[in-house]
Amino acid sequence: MFVLVEMTDTVRIPPWQFERKLNESIAEELNKKLANKVVYNVGLCICLYDITKLEDSYIFPGDGASHTKVHFRYVVFHPFLDEILVGEIKSCSQDGVHVSIGFFDDIVIPPESLQQPAKFDEAEQVWVWEYETEEGAHDLYMDIGEEIRFRVVDETFVDTSPTGPSSAEASTSNATEEVQKKEAPYTLVVTMCIIPIVSQSQWLILFLK
Repeated sequence: MFVLVEMTDTVRIPPWQFERKLNESIAEELNKKLANKVVYNVGLCICLYDITKLEDSYIFPGDGASHTKVHFRYVVFHPFLDEILVGEIKSCSQDGVHVSIGFFDDIVIPPESLQQPAKFDEAEQVWVWEYETEEGAHDLYMDIGEEIRFRVVDETFVDTSPTGPSSAEASTSNATEEVQKKEAPYTLVVTMCIIPIVSQSQWLILFLK
């Protein structure tokens, strides 16, 4: 779930921080810049792990701050494919079940990855698994806040870097559309994790207790 990623960056330290230890100032600036941010094709940055190398610092004309090239390792949330995680159902919609693990909410179970047969209850705004037994079908509701296990099957990174409009006219016409199409920079696509009940030769969802 968490990995150590080697990174390199040039860190600017303002003059009023020169009285502090360089490592402390650099660590603070790196966490300000990266913590709780998604790096494209890397994952969600959590916190600095360590600094492996500091190169020479430079002060450029017109800028009293020091600039130091830093090699460091950062703790990143980036589950591998087929990894099994535990989370809670945050919400349900026609697009599927949205899951949260506390610090990360952009997890979705698409309708086709739910236990079948499944239907969306418009009145309750939840997905329902029509669980078949010898006594007939039972509706099992995927309630908000329910704990579930899920398996990571895919991931999507979206480059959310700002881009300038090609013209003022295009900017005006697409302003509302861009707000509506705002996407999460990092999304996990998952499927329900199930186990077999050997005695009944049936499947049981792990969030049922």
